[in-house]
Amino acid sequence: MASVFTKHNDTEYADALICEEEGLDSLRVALRDAGVSDVRVPKVYAVSETELAITAIDSGAAKEVTLKMLGEGLAKMHKAAKPQYGWGRDNYIGLSPQPNRWSASWGEFYVKDRLAYQVSRIREPSVQAAFDDILSKCGESLAGWLNEHCAHPSLLHGDLWSGNVLFDMERPWLIDPAVYCGDREADLAMTEMFGGFGAGFYSAYDRVYPRSAAYLQKRDVYNLYHYLNHYNLFGSGYLEGCKRGFAMAKRVAENA
Repeated sequence: MASVFTKHNDTEYADALICEEEGLDSLRVALRDAGVSDVRVPKVYAVSETELAITAIDSGAAKEVTLKMLGEGLAKMHKAAKPQYGWGRDNYIGLSPQPNRWSASWGEFYVKDRLAYQVSRIREPSVQAAFDDILSKCGESLAGWLNEHCAHPSLLHGDLWSGNVLFDMERPWLIDPAVYCGDREADLAMTEMFGGFGAGFYSAYDRVYPRSAAYLQKRDVYNLYHYLNHYNLFGSGYLEGCKRGFAMAKRVAENA
């Protein structure tokens, strides 16, 4: 048996590790079905409300070859179209709840279940009111623009920053997912939020499944969700990121 790492539930949510197990299993199946063998997901040996036992990963620095594996594997997984947007149960994004449902409209799901939900959690009344006003005026047009620029639902890792990808000597591993089905470029956007995964990753991804012409605009709109979440969790250091994201959301909505 491989070495086992036991993760403890340090959140206030009893089902957090149950949802994490579901996310890991969903990613593993999706990668297998897409014919991806170079990107791995830890095996779950046991799960409860308090503990999650998974494969222990002897991690080190990323290498050019393993970053390319990650880009190619992620692109293959994203190319597989799913039936609907959303997910069948609520789960978590980091330390925050992530509400889910099934939807035929990506734009409506993203505006309501991602952006509006995070805005509803803002504790500063003036900030919440300002962001609510933008969504009330631009949300419908933004949703339409997102629908226009999304090809199909893809399974997303959902929290794909560098801390949630580990590298052993041979391959990359995906950990700590916040899975749902959405625009694949939402995953790519988050890879750039905290520094990016390097040119090799993006060129490998683009060889398999090129990013859309609207990617740079969508990147700011999609990272708005994560900036709002970080603002709600960690405070004012993320407020400027929220403002940049809303400025882009207004711009694309007004030109839609």
